[in-house]
Amino acid sequence: MKILIVDDNPTNVIIIREILKKEDYRNFITASSAKEMLKLLGIGAEGENGRQRASDIDLILLDMMMPEMDGIEACRVVQQYDHLKDIPIIMVTAVGDSKKLAEALDAGAVDYVTKPINKVELMARIRLALRLKREKDWHKERDQRIQDELKLAALVQNAVLSLPVMDETFEVHAIYQPSFELAGDLYAWYPLGDGRYAVILLDMMGHGISSSLFCMFLASVLKDTVTTYVEPEKVIQELNRRFNQLYIEKQLVQYYFTAIYLVIDTRMKRIDYVNAGHPPALFFEGEAKQPVLLESNCHPVGLFDRIDILPQSLSFEEEGHLVLYTDGLLEMAEGEQEDQLRFMTEHLNGGHEWREEAMRDVFFVDDSNQERDDDKCLVWISLKEGTDKE
Repeated sequence: MKILIVDDNPTNVIIIREILKKEDYRNFITASSAKEMLKLLGIGAEGENGRQRASDIDLILLDMMMPEMDGIEACRVVQQYDHLKDIPIIMVTAVGDSKKLAEALDAGAVDYVTKPINKVELMARIRLALRLKREKDWHKERDQRIQDELKLAALVQNAVLSLPVMDETFEVHAIYQPSFELAGDLYAWYPLGDGRYAVILLDMMGHGISSSLFCMFLASVLKDTVTTYVEPEKVIQELNRRFNQLYIEKQLVQYYFTAIYLVIDTRMKRIDYVNAGHPPALFFEGEAKQPVLLESNCHPVGLFDRIDILPQSLSFEEEGHLVLYTDGLLEMAEGEQEDQLRFMTEHLNGGHEWREEAMRDVFFVDDSNQERDDDKCLVWISLKEGTDKE
């Protein structure tokens, strides 16, 4: 532990140094003014990449009354720097004015001792301040480790998301913007052969670590479930069964997710789907300005042991595009669902080709001044005629 003693009176410095030595504190340095203290703390000196140089000081004993810059003003300066403001500052003062002492504490000092210095009092306050500093450092290191692990987990979570597909008659892309490091949305698609493709988008209740862990579980069983059961009704029922196996004793919150799952047959020009409590997908065919809504036809997955489903189908003749999305996009528009769908239709119409830049400009502009409340995800499917039409 390194202690910085700041006092313009050499006698006071000697007294404090001798007290520290007798208590076996030998790692200390001194400064004769507030400006010298700021220099020792690296204020005004930049390290690599223009960042303020970190300080190895663990505690500051700061005289309140000094020429040029007093202790209170110096304390305020230190508090302006994020990498320094956690260093505990103990004011050393001969002033008995309670207002001045209150001002010092408001400026960022954690404690004070009065002159003439009492050895027992000084050491008690130093030990307390150093103990609090150790605890703060431990919490900061732990928080940093957690942040690093969350970033790694986010990379792993992002790695399970499907990559774009650009086949002759079928094209699919996605944009995903989680509200936190980890998120509760998941999308995937799988070629089934003979011009058929399975596509799923799901939105786990809530967001954060718990929701993302449930999503990772679903990602681990999704491919096997889809390729084994294929048909929308059977796939959603199997996901409901597997999800309900995650029984957690004394679980305070019942987790569930909404989902829309489609099997798209580009040869038969048919879409079979189940919408389990999810926002309606929008299908734009040909020159039509108004989309066909693929609306919910059963309750969300995980609410009940059994799930009754009436699968739906629609056929198409012309080229078109199909848009799936989570409710984070709907919430960008105010009003009832009808108003929100009008907002979505307005911005998702205008051609069947994938327009990533336009979609990002409308739905995924990140306002740093506003905290995002929900994950945002958009999946765009283009259905094309192909070159070998009969």
